[in-house]
Amino acid sequence: MTELETLAVEGRDRAGKGAARATRRQGLIPGVIYGGRQSPALVAIDPRVVLSEMKRPGFSTRMFAITVAGEAAGRVMIHDVQLHPVSDMPIHVDFLRIDADSAVTVSVPVHFINEDRAPGLKRGGVLNVVRHEVEVVGRPDSLPPFLEVDLTGLEISDSVHISAVAVPEGVRPTITDRDFTLCSIAAPSVMKTTAEDETPEATS
Repeated sequence: MTELETLAVEGRDRAGKGAARATRRQGLIPGVIYGGRQSPALVAIDPRVVLSEMKRPGFSTRMFAITVAGEAAGRVMIHDVQLHPVSDMPIHVDFLRIDADSAVTVSVPVHFINEDRAPGLKRGGVLNVVRHEVEVVGRPDSLPPFLEVDLTGLEISDSVHISAVAVPEGVRPTITDRDFTLCSIAAPSVMKTTAEDETPEATS
């Protein structure tokens, strides 16, 4: 079950680019809380808090109990973070209101384990990751922080499909029309070296 933590934000009065710049000059970043059949709420948050959460596992699936100016404002997920194109610092954040029965769509990271137990990799094969994330839909309380792919026993040319991965009850991939591939073990590249390449040419 997703861990519920408190996230504190401040309210702000005005929308628009000028107001957003003013918020950033105060050392905060602008944001908005929307959804849940309520009017959007303009907020501001310390960018260091957002960065800290982004670095934690399961960022896209985690829920928060949000407070606005110290007042409880329900449960949210961080739906989108806009980053500065040069510094990669957060410059805007969108929060999505949710409840226990909400169905949300998120991208869940894929973790690959037991590479040392894959004979194909031991023989020089290469792990070819087809999907680093899988988009799923489900109730927030059921969303996993990641999906785990066990590479144990895989040989060269073997592949792992979504059907081989444990997905929590109440959660399903958004792609339902095929058993899509998550990874495969590719054959190693073979470098052909001729005797001429290995022997220095004689100099006259």
